Amino acid sequence: MKIKRAFTASILFVVMLGLFYYCHIAFFRVNVVFYAAILDAFLAALTAGLLLFLLNYFRILGSFEKAQLVMIWMLAGYGFAITIPTVIDRSLSFYILEKLQQRGGGIKLDAFEKVFTEEYVKEHHLVEVRLTEQQESGTITISHGCVKLTDKGDKLAHFSRFFRLNFLPKKRLLMGRYSDDMVDPFRNSSTSPNYLCK
Repeated sequence: MKIKRAFTASILFVVMLGLFYYCHIAFFRVNVVFYAAILDAFLAALTAGLLLFLLNYFRILGSFEKAQLVMIWMLAGYGFAITIPTVIDRSLSFYILEKLQQRGGGIKLDAFEKVFTEEYVKEHHLVEVRLTEQQESGTITISHGCVKLTDKGDKLAHFSRFFRLNFLPKKRLLMGRYSDDMVDPFRNSSTSPNYLCK
């Protein structure tokens, strides 16, 4: 009986998550897709949790079991936020599949660099989206045509660089060959580009 009630409560959470997410994206402004989906997951868990604690139908479940369910829902909501809307919004892999479909199912291999630089960046407003996300996260500021790291952004960049250099695969398959190119992608970057802010 408890399992049935817990399952029913979880279905209620899923329905609430779907409603909150749809209403948010359809009727409200969204600054960052990931943050919006996280908020929706939190609201759905909170609403379903209130119903779980208030409705007599769920009284067979103890307070600890109810609290566990709410925590599980929050984790599931986080999983939803990061793996569905955020991945589809940001994923180059999904873009490749969609672009192949748009172009009739096939694109010449040697044309992909052109597709990425001339189509992907424009079609997905890549620069605008990523800069907006970073501003909303507090990792950059934009002033007088110059994008600058904040202290928070600098710390995250140090962490990312450290992790990349030490904990990403040293032998990663890239188009038929194993390489460590992704461990240090700046290895062959220009040492003095002409786009730096003074």
